[in-house]
Amino acid sequence: MRIDTEAGPADAELDVPRRKPTFLLVLTHGAGGDPDTADLLAVRDLARELGGAVARVRQPYRVAGRRAPGAAPKQDAAWLEVIAALRTRYPRLPLIQGGRSNGARVACRTAVAADAAGVIALAFPLHPPGKPANTRVAELRAAPDVVVVNGARDPFGIPDAADATAVHVIPNQAHAFRSGLDQIVAAVRPHLERWRTP
Repeated sequence: MRIDTEAGPADAELDVPRRKPTFLLVLTHGAGGDPDTADLLAVRDLARELGGAVARVRQPYRVAGRRAPGAAPKQDAAWLEVIAALRTRYPRLPLIQGGRSNGARVACRTAVAADAAGVIALAFPLHPPGKPANTRVAELRAAPDVVVVNGARDPFGIPDAADATAVHVIPNQAHAFRSGLDQIVAAVRPHLERWRTP
């Protein structure tokens, strides 16, 4: 599905359950990535199991072939346009936003404006590697209800438990999850169950 934004077109791949969905989950990628990483696919599969409609979004800068997302306000504005377009299909469902790394930052920063019920933040980059003073904790705290899943060896840091609704740390994992997908699913499941409609 192509969605036009002021920053250019975005692409959304939709997975829709056979029955009426119980929530809308919108996921996006890290800065130089695409929305088909193993962790995002694991969360998508869980959401489908729980009856959710899932959109995996390739943001405009990636559709244009760029690796760097550019200025946060422009990225966030485009994201909110994507969310608005998807909400026209599912206007009364609880919205859950999520992403990995830079995508988690976008989901957190825009959660209030998008009226999201919750945020799934995978590999949230708390600070640039080796620069803990350059914290992004304010972005994390901007989301009213967020579950964080980070690797124990993530060079981008691990948020404190007080900075989110829940912080789960996957042992032996760095920024890109090479394994531990079952632990990611177990961490996210109770939150999706809590956010969806009965």
